[in-house]
Formats: sequence, structure tokens, C-alpha cells
Amino acid sequence: MNKKIIPKLSFWQIWNMNVGFFGIQYSFGLQQTAVNPLYSFLGAHAEQLPILNLAGPVTGLLIQPLIGAISDKTWSVKWGRRKPFFLLGAIFCSLALFAFPFSSSIWMAVGLLWILDAANNTAMEPYRAFIGDKLPEEQQTYGFQMQSLFVGGGITLANLSLFVFQKYFGGTSESGGIPIWVYYSFFLGSFCSIASVVWSVYKTPEIPPTEEELIKLKAEKENDTLFTPFIDIFNAIVKMPKILWQLALVYLFQWYALFCYWQFATPMIKQTIYHVSEADEEKANRLIQLSHKGISVVQSDLSWAKDILNRVELAVGQTGLMNGFYNFITMISALLLIPFAIKYSSKNVYTFCLMGTGVSLLLLPLINDELMILLPMVLFGIGWAAMMGLPYSMVSPSIPSEKRGVYMGVINMMIVIPMLIQTLTFGFFYKHVLSSNPSNAITTAGVLFLFAAASVALIKQNKISGIIVK
Repeated sequence: MNKKIIPKLSFWQIWNMNVGFFGIQYSFGLQQTAVNPLYSFLGAHAEQLPILNLAGPVTGLLIQPLIGAISDKTWSVKWGRRKPFFLLGAIFCSLALFAFPFSSSIWMAVGLLWILDAANNTAMEPYRAFIGDKLPEEQQTYGFQMQSLFVGGGITLANLSLFVFQKYFGGTSESGGIPIWVYYSFFLGSFCSIASVVWSVYKTPEIPPTEEELIKLKAEKENDTLFTPFIDIFNAIVKMPKILWQLALVYLFQWYALFCYWQFATPMIKQTIYHVSEADEEKANRLIQLSHKGISVVQSDLSWAKDILNRVELAVGQTGLMNGFYNFITMISALLLIPFAIKYSSKNVYTFCLMGTGVSLLLLPLINDELMILLPMVLFGIGWAAMMGLPYSMVSPSIPSEKRGVYMGVINMMIVIPMLIQTLTFGFFYKHVLSSNPSNAITTAGVLFLFAAASVALIKQNKISGIIVK
């Protein structure tokens, strides 16, 4: 048997291979912060937001494991194994981002979100497997946390672009539609998406399969059918290492809670800081639209409506600042978590960070100051750094190298199934249990994070040389 030797990489080699994740996560940052307000600009109600975000969990559930299974059996001398997929995903992501702010209706925006999410998932899954392919076990924690750094960097720029463009190019929406400053953030994302991925593709060669692996790939391809990827996914789930089942419970609480935060952060800020209710926003939009159509509106009412919509835009910009700030903290803390994970175990650090995230969300509805509300985001940012890296380094050594792609897809299924549950259930829960109060939605997310932290205690693992294995 020809054993594949995986050499250690330098800091800059690990850096270059992860640069592409920056553009992918810029797109994700816009989805976190800009898409739901954009829906509101187009007339959506708060209780509709979960179902309008159905694209993320559905495309993640279907596309990531399929792309993973297909990429496991792919090899091109020119393009490699994983790179063709995240390059193709980046191209479509870039096109969808460019088109998104031109949405003329809610359903056009929803359709573009489906394309954007499908492209993001096509790019993201092979990128996770790419880290495991390229790095020896003793460097995988470092590699995944470096990826976490670029998660923070991409989302930080996306959110700060919203804040900066709103501050310098914003103003009251005269027509009640999508403000012009939103366009700039999406255009910047379109460029970052393709440029960063091309950089990593150009700078990072993939490790070729051994002769034995090539023979096996060729033999498997000869027997492949249209249903083979689905069979591979099913077999992977049946034979899934126990640690992945344990992680699934943690993810159930964690990702349900994150979707609640991303959907209701801006409505909460409108309520707690800028004192704008959904009813006020709807009335203001109607008055602006009447004025735009040439219908006479009392000047005092028109001034009130413009003030309300200006506050709404300020809330979107404030959300961008908050999300940008916590992702900046993610950038700073991503690599700093590595020595703590080695000394105290990834499990303990992960638990502590999830608890901190829960506390931060419980504090948010209690704060009504634009600057003070940034303080809890420090804990959120550290937690996000842990979420984006530590679980992958915990489970990666337990995953068979020849099935790394499909298992990274399965892990993503653990992420999107809670999101899918959230999109189908939380609208009803929000309206009938939480009294359509966005502050209650954020508090619920905080409690769910505490449940996630408690669930980490159920994960059983061994520790060898600072690397968590089954």
C-alpha cells in the first residue's frame, strides 16, 4: 500500500488556502444582516421572516452532502478534487450578490436567495474537507481556527460595509424601497466572493491521490449510477462515528438559536434603541408610497413617516455594526483559542464559549444604547470563533479520510436541520407564544445556547497530543 504523506504547512500556506473562505463568508454576513431587512424594505412582516429564509436550510440539507459525496470521488490533474466545486460556487455566488439589491419584489429576492444559498453551499462544503485533506492531524485545529479567522474577517467586512455605506450614503428612503447604500454592500460582496476564492485556487495545490487511491476511484466510478451519491450519504450516516451523533444534539440548540438571532436582531434594535414598532414601520411605508404616487399627504404625517423610515435604516446599520464588531472579535480570538483548546481540551473551551454566547443574547434586549449594546457582542464573537472551528477539529480525526467530503456534508445536515425546523416552527411560536415581540425571540435564543452548552457534556472523547479524537 502506498501511504499518503501529508506534510506540515507553514503559516502563510495555511493562510493562503483559507483566503477563499473570506469571500464565502462575506456573502454569509450579508445574509445574516442585510437579507431580512431587505425583505422588510420590500414589505415583509416579521412573522414571515423564518419561512422566507427557508432557502438556507433546504439547500444546505441537499447540496452540501451531495457535493461532498461527489467530490470524494473526483480527481483532476489540472483542477484537483475540491477546488472545482468552490470555484464554481463562488462564480454563481458573485452573480447572485450582484443581482440581489435589484429585487423588485419579495419573491424575486427569495428566488435570488435560493441561488445564493445553493452557490454558497457548493463552495463551503468542499472547503471544510479541503482543510482536512491538506493538513496532518496535529495541524487541523490550527487550520480550522484559521478558517474561523476568515469567517470573522468576511462577515466583519460585510457588516461594517452596511454600517459605513448607510452612514455616508444613507438617508430617508424617498420611495420606500431598497436604499441605494444597500446596493454598494452587495456589489462589494460580489467582487470579494470571486476574487478571494481565485486567490486560494491559484495559491494552493491539492495533494494528489496515491496510485492505490486512483485505482480505487476508477473502479468505483465504473460502477457509479445516478443514485450513488445518495447511497454514499445513507451509508455514511449509518456508519457515522458516535461523536458525530453527540455533536448533533449540541447543534440542534446552537443553530436554531443562531437563526433566531440573525432574523430578529434588527427588529429587536428597532424596538429597544430606535423605538419603532412594526405597525409604525408599516404605516410609514404606506404614507411614503402614497406620497410617491402623487396622493396628497399631510406634511406632518409625511415628516413623521420619513423620520420612522430613517430610524429603520439606522437600525439596519446598527445591526451591521454589531455583527461586524462580533466578527472582528472572532478574528482576534480565533487563533488565541488554540492554546486554550490544547491545554484545557476543545470540549471545555467549546462549552465555556457557548455559555458566554447565551449570556450575551440574554443581555441584548436589556440594553437601549448604541454603544453599550456592543459589549455583549464580545462574548458572542468569542463564541462564534469557537463554533466555526472547534467542533470540526474535534470530529475531523474520527472521520475516514476517503469519506471526508461526505461526512463534512453530513455535519452540515446537522446544522441545517435545526435551521429548517426553525423556519417551519418559529413563525407560529413568535406570533402566538412570544407575542410578536422580537426581544422575546432574542431571549429565547440565549436560553437555547445555554442548553447547547449543557449538551456538550454528553460528548465523549479522548485527548492525544492536544488533538481530540474518538
